[in-house]
Amino acid sequence: MDYNRILWVIAVMAVVTYIPRVIPLAVFKRRIENVYVQSFLTYMPYGVLAAMVFPEVLYSTANLTSALCGVAAALVLAYRKLGLLPVALGATAVVFVVEQVMALLA
Repeated sequence: MDYNRILWVIAVMAVVTYIPRVIPLAVFKRRIENVYVQSFLTYMPYGVLAAMVFPEVLYSTANLTSALCGVAAALVLAYRKLGLLPVALGATAVVFVVEQVMALLA
């Protein structure tokens, strides 16, 4: 790939990244007062993050069983209102233990 083409690709990607950030500022000049739209916009990042992360969580381990145990552990720890680090460490520990037990049984 030549230097000119690389610069064009970078410029196009900069524009494509910039447009979604500018359009809401240009369209919505005042504060959004509709409760339903505010709620939708508030929860949108969480929904997108969950949609991107959840499939990877299921297929990131060698075994679906250990992945499901890790998800269950994460849900229980999150339900108990623990922080992000304890939830992540707890789920990782559960996956590790389940993987080790399954390796011993196999």
